[in-house]
Amino acid sequence: MIDSIVQGLLDDFHSGSSARAYDLLGAHKSYMFGQLGVVFRVWAPNAAAVSVVGDFNFWNPESDRMGKISEAGVWECFVPNVVNEFDNYKYCIDTQWGERLYKSDPYAFHFETRPNNASKFYDIEGYDWEDDEWIENKRLAAEKLDDGSDTVQKPCIYNDKPVNVYEVHAGSWKKHENGAFYSYRELADELVPYAAGMGYTHIEFLPLTEYPFDGSWGYQVTGYYAPTSRYGTPHDFMYLIDKAHQAGLGVILDWVPAHFPRDAHGLIRFDGTCCYEYEDWRKGEHKEWGTLVYNYSRYEVISFLVSSAMFWMDKYHVDGIRVDAVASMLYLDYNRKDGEWCPNMFGGKENLEAMDFIRRLNNTCSKLFPGNMMIAEESTAFPMVSRPTDMGGLGFSFKWNMGWMNDMLRYLALDPVYRPYHHDNLTFSLIYAFSENFMLPISHDEVVYGKCSLMNKMPGDYNLKFAGVKTFIAYMMAHPGKKLMFMGSEIGQFDEWNYEKQLDWEVLDYDTHKQLQTFFKDMNIFYKENSPLYEIDFSWEGFQWICHSDYQRSILVFRRIDRKGEELICVCNFQPMLREDYIIGVPYAGTYSEVFTTDKEEYGGSGFSNGNAIKSKKKPCHELENSITLTIPPMSVMYFRCVKKAAEKTKESDAEDKTVKTDTKIKASVKAKKGEKVRVTVKAKSKKADKASKADDEKTDHPGKASRRISKKTSKKDKDTSDK
Repeated sequence: MIDSIVQGLLDDFHSGSSARAYDLLGAHKSYMFGQLGVVFRVWAPNAAAVSVVGDFNFWNPESDRMGKISEAGVWECFVPNVVNEFDNYKYCIDTQWGERLYKSDPYAFHFETRPNNASKFYDIEGYDWEDDEWIENKRLAAEKLDDGSDTVQKPCIYNDKPVNVYEVHAGSWKKHENGAFYSYRELADELVPYAAGMGYTHIEFLPLTEYPFDGSWGYQVTGYYAPTSRYGTPHDFMYLIDKAHQAGLGVILDWVPAHFPRDAHGLIRFDGTCCYEYEDWRKGEHKEWGTLVYNYSRYEVISFLVSSAMFWMDKYHVDGIRVDAVASMLYLDYNRKDGEWCPNMFGGKENLEAMDFIRRLNNTCSKLFPGNMMIAEESTAFPMVSRPTDMGGLGFSFKWNMGWMNDMLRYLALDPVYRPYHHDNLTFSLIYAFSENFMLPISHDEVVYGKCSLMNKMPGDYNLKFAGVKTFIAYMMAHPGKKLMFMGSEIGQFDEWNYEKQLDWEVLDYDTHKQLQTFFKDMNIFYKENSPLYEIDFSWEGFQWICHSDYQRSILVFRRIDRKGEELICVCNFQPMLREDYIIGVPYAGTYSEVFTTDKEEYGGSGFSNGNAIKSKKKPCHELENSITLTIPPMSVMYFRCVKKAAEKTKESDAEDKTVKTDTKIKASVKAKKGEKVRVTVKAKSKKADKASKADDEKTDHPGKASRRISKKTSKKDKDTSDK
């Protein structure tokens, strides 16, 4: 007789509505028949017989036979007293054709370390979390955005917050001298304070779900409910996330629901039949990757995948999931030739079942964990990826902007001589920038397989490469969209990323690399402290071009604006040439200050600054009534803020001025008739004001004068560069 709780979980599992299948299936401590033990449950709908084998029964298939507890194929057995923590086990499955398969538990919480592949019994309960403040803050933020409407999805709490992600491969960020991995606890003690100190807001890990092959970087998963044992135990991983939250860092996990590997101990033909994959090879295989595609039309598969994503948020307090290879899920013809795919029921190439699964996944996350984010790595122009499901969208919080990434990396690789002819690579992204909630990624995929490190993508000599990286990053931080940067870029690593060795931390012994790291840190902190750079990332209200057409000089000028109207002006120079007396339009009359520049001496630049008292002139430029004159250093980005707006004349004050002038003229006329000497007070005051203004200009570090002095602060090498 099955109790009502288990029956409810079974019903949810078989109907595809389960978000907590991990509470039903797998191995759990339990009290049954008056004894304490472990209950094992597994879904094998077409098996002839199933038993659990392991260290506790000497791997004897006859010792612990399982019985069916649902017609749709869930098997169960209770093993009293003898199962210990870390005991290895598998399911022994007899197929209807007489085969005997030994399978790892798809719902196992822990695994043997590769090359071994047995599941391990592990009780994940009992960790003492200390991130209550972090969790409560997320809950309150989500509650604040809940307007009580009946919408399926609520707005993401990170839409108007800074999101600057540090993408990390846990096995190669750092290693011990003997080549051994850092453990989860060692990463907590070193990676967490490093990322927090560098000013990032989140750490995103390449997949940590258990996987057999190191060279897959975690993207070919066999254990969807287990953090890989390469770096420690499940509680060790909880410790890492706990420490991140206490340091003010969110944690995002890469997650792979698009496909799975063919390893015999895994999900492939789990009970001798296609349980998790499509039967039709035209839908069920990714030939290029050598993997199998999940059957999104099967309810138990939907429950398995949705529950996996929710598991990491529930049990591990993860703040977001980045869904890998979404494009491969959405299109039936993805990487397939004619004849290798079959159309959907309407004759189209869209995988309607995968679309329904994605919407269910994102709706479930929004309902159960409204403070978390769901991110799509989607490389096509598929519409409404980050729009709510009740609007017809897929429901993701953010979508990676792969188009921007490709355009920018192509542009940056060009010799500056050719950049004027490819200026559209800089500006094209703003045509579609607000069609989705975009995240701007410079990810691991862009620094491997001959694509070069970010540093080596830059043309020119040693110094020009460093200037190019700083210019790109400062431009990226001002471009609308959330941010992501792969580890190693911040130290100026020249070599491509290699998962088998740690980052080249020794480069920090050189001043230029240390200066680049300092720049990244300051840039990240500046981004977090200035709401115009992040508060309105997904609408034109937060962005306005000032100048996008100066292709000959490769210069961009634009505004970023927050909800209160505070703003920054970003000026980008993508040429290694000094630009003096460069005039840009500004939105307000007043005094402007240069608040950030990539050209600081601390960052390896010339040290030039336009100062903090740049006065605007009533001289129209770029369709704006006022303008300022700047000196723009070679290959640089600068941010400006209006620190003091000039007093605006009202209609009343204009009327008063006219009255004063009229009265003055009348008085002057009367006095002239009387033969008296005429004194026009208004003109006298005007002359005095002109003299005072001239004196101030002589005292002020005026941009024009500063530009003439830049040569004193610029090295001969910099001069040669600008001459070129």
